Amino acid sequence: MNNKWIWEADSLKLDNESLLVNETIFHNANGYIGVRSNFEEGYPQGYDTIRGSYINGFYDIAQMKQAEKLCGMVEEKQTMLNVADGQTVRLFVGDEEFSMFTGTVLSSRRWLDMQAGYTARSVVWRSPLGKEVEILSRRMTSFTHLPLFLLEYRVTPRNFTGEVRLVSRHNGAVENYCNPNDPRVAGERFQHLIPRSAEIVDGVSYLLTETASSGLTVCTAVKNVCSLGEGQPVLEGHSATVTFRAEAREGEEIHLTKYMVFADSIRSQNPLAQARQEMAAVTAVPVTKLYEEQRAYLDAFWDTSALEIDGDDDLAVAVRYNQYQLIQSVGKDPHSNIAAKGLSGEGYEGHYFWDTEMYMQPFFTLTNPEISRNLVEYRYAILDYARENARILGHTKGAAYPWRTIMGRECSGYYPSGSAQYHISGDIAYSTVAYYLATGDLDFIARKGGEIVFETARMWLDLGNYHDGRFEIHEVTGPDEYTCLVSNNYFTNLNAQYNLHWAVRFYELLKEAGKLSPVAEKIGLQEEEIQQFRQAEKAMYLPYDEKLGINPQDDSFLSKKVWDIANTPKEKFPLLLHYHPMYLYRFQVCKQADTVLAHFIFEDAQDMDTIARSFAYYEKVTTHDSSLSTCIYSIVASKLGLKDKAYAYFGDSAKLDLFNTHHNTKDGIHTANMGGTYMAIVYGFGGFRLKESGAWFAPSLPESWEGYRFKLQYLGSRIRVEVKAQSVTFTLENGNPVTIHVYGKEYTLAQSLRVPLA
Repeated sequence: MNNKWIWEADSLKLDNESLLVNETIFHNANGYIGVRSNFEEGYPQGYDTIRGSYINGFYDIAQMKQAEKLCGMVEEKQTMLNVADGQTVRLFVGDEEFSMFTGTVLSSRRWLDMQAGYTARSVVWRSPLGKEVEILSRRMTSFTHLPLFLLEYRVTPRNFTGEVRLVSRHNGAVENYCNPNDPRVAGERFQHLIPRSAEIVDGVSYLLTETASSGLTVCTAVKNVCSLGEGQPVLEGHSATVTFRAEAREGEEIHLTKYMVFADSIRSQNPLAQARQEMAAVTAVPVTKLYEEQRAYLDAFWDTSALEIDGDDDLAVAVRYNQYQLIQSVGKDPHSNIAAKGLSGEGYEGHYFWDTEMYMQPFFTLTNPEISRNLVEYRYAILDYARENARILGHTKGAAYPWRTIMGRECSGYYPSGSAQYHISGDIAYSTVAYYLATGDLDFIARKGGEIVFETARMWLDLGNYHDGRFEIHEVTGPDEYTCLVSNNYFTNLNAQYNLHWAVRFYELLKEAGKLSPVAEKIGLQEEEIQQFRQAEKAMYLPYDEKLGINPQDDSFLSKKVWDIANTPKEKFPLLLHYHPMYLYRFQVCKQADTVLAHFIFEDAQDMDTIARSFAYYEKVTTHDSSLSTCIYSIVASKLGLKDKAYAYFGDSAKLDLFNTHHNTKDGIHTANMGGTYMAIVYGFGGFRLKESGAWFAPSLPESWEGYRFKLQYLGSRIRVEVKAQSVTFTLENGNPVTIHVYGKEYTLAQSLRVPLA
């Protein structure tokens, strides 16, 4: 049974696909570490599994040889590592080993508690010889002690008194998952981790490992505390095993608490010493206190960000699950970001994409600006690599952020749909501006954010050129990865225009505030460049087709043959796995929202009639093979008043992972889509927009809902928005009065404001 705080799965489904999906769905993470939810005892031989523990931002280098060595081609990449296995606990009842695949499972539950912040599994099992045990395991990655993964394992004999053994393992000799048939995960197996030391100190196992190429080190430490008494870990290779054995009495519970901590050389000069310090800290806190702290953290999180829906319980828990995964996935320091799969699996090898800035960061910008600032700080930390990347791509000035990365260098081996997506630099500038608009934090712009915006603006000047008085941008790829290396992609050009506009605006704001000199002197920014930014912004070419009355996706898109989506067999989707890229590039077919995305992000660039015609046109040629797509179509459909379509696209987006609709949840959650789900409600149904002119709302209510509520932070004040059948109520929960716009009319929100639902 599921409610708005609990998600429970059918735990008796033991087919390989269901097991892999549940490894993802029930994973534990806190933004620093992530542990997939495998059975503690493992699976029988022959089952496929992705048994992994990950650290956000921790990586090794893998070779990515190009068939032809052309200038600037990427030949190595970073990849997120499975660093250790600390979740293994094997149970023996006499000589019989517990397994879900032998004996008789009398009952089984598996659930996630999003209010308390843990996952749990309960099993009543009868052995082949008739002995019954009740097993309860509970797992938590702590939000208040980020290095900690806590596993509690409880066993109660139900119909016997006799020997019970618990065997707990800490294994550092692990590898990453690979699948040569799926481009979304690693295709080759590499030996990324080299054992450096293994030791037992005061009953704690410490395994120190170094990466093969990147020169990073990680230390994992495990301590077992068991009601059966003391157990001494035994080292064997780069692993440690401890066995607890005793006569167990019928009805008396056996309790094992397993503490596992992680430390890495990105964040610590001495990971081994750091691991010792962290272990001492977490074991000094009572377990009950650790859970209380977890609950308190999440109480505060939900208090500022909860999004509640009345009238659709399944959808409500799916939306809550998506929000929970965002706080589990997001890095809590400037050393990390949000991977495309969070910390739930190895899809896309732990790389950070534009997904962060355009799909996930808006959630944090509006609900937890401190985390949003951390995300911008990460991009600032890799700014020198973005400058280096710009030079590799041939640009003499500015910064071009890599399409996919962990530590700052480009990881995309297929540049037509990777490095050519220059819009990522504009996306990062856009997110920096959004943080400023939500907070008014000009000091941060002076220290870090402005430099990002200025350097990316310089790149656009070098990338584009003037032709017949128009500023044009050639040989780039927009968000749609089925259309590559084109001229004047509408989204990219609009993005560049916005970037250039805000480079000028920040220059003016910083100059007025007396904060310009440090950044201007650091990067040699001159007034002459600002004039060049202004000129390019005003001259930016934005394609428009007079005959159709729409914005073409690019200069050549409308001249191509239209792909027959309706008559393409279902088994041929996603198209990228069944058709050569060059074949796809010759058709009007979109993997995801592109021009439609531009109409959402930069809606003021066109009138509503143009947006409506564009939406109708691109809807017919979009496959939504990307999880980034349907949420955007939902938002624009909401703006256009297409309520049925808005809701249909939203439903596809919200339930993607819990219902495995793309059949690849096994590789990890779709974090960008989860952020998109939030935007589909707040930006779509809520009609929210964050602009230089202020905060704008235009709420609507889906017919199947009784109402919905959300909160957001704006200029230091927290606003609660409640939408019901007849009215919308805005409440200032804390902070100073703020100016908001509702259905185009300006109001001062000092306490509470109620307006009729339009």
